[in-house]
Amino acid sequence: MGVVGSPQTLSEADRRTVALWAADCAERALPLFEAEAPSDARPADAIARAKAFGRGELDAAGQIRQRFVAGRAASAVVGPAAVAAARSAAQASGVAHMGAHALGAAAYGAKAAGLASGEDAIDAEISWQLDHMTDPVRTALRRLPPRGEDPAGPLGSGLLASGVLGSIIGKLQAGLNELD
Repeated sequence: MGVVGSPQTLSEADRRTVALWAADCAERALPLFEAEAPSDARPADAIARAKAFGRGELDAAGQIRQRFVAGRAASAVVGPAAVAAARSAAQASGVAHMGAHALGAAAYGAKAAGLASGEDAIDAEISWQLDHMTDPVRTALRRLPPRGEDPAGPLGSGLLASGVLGSIIGKLQAGLNELD
């Protein structure tokens, strides 16, 4: 199965690299979901599958077919932080399809932290995310276009390019350029 032709896609090797980081970002938000829906394993499973994809244990086609499962878990909770945590896991599982979803996983994770603990938690989470990027993750994420520049993907004119999520992704992309 092919992937969408867009600078936001990244190569499969790059998607595998950023999938591990995205899964780590989503995993930090997971307790916020599990506190409200402890018996719903969909977000945890999505994170585990993103990690397995990152390690080369799952193929992209299988992951692409499963990428919406965790997103549906967002409708099973009502707390805004729990919803954002489920969406973070869904974005992490979407990395197999398009690399830009890694920034979506991070953004939703930071948003979940902010909703749970206040605005300062967003900046603290962004700092953690930037600090936990390996050199290969930074290299791969730098290949993505700046949010709002390429319309053919999640960083285009949609949800990830505007509002709180767009602001977080903007800070992550600015932080990428400041690293090294």
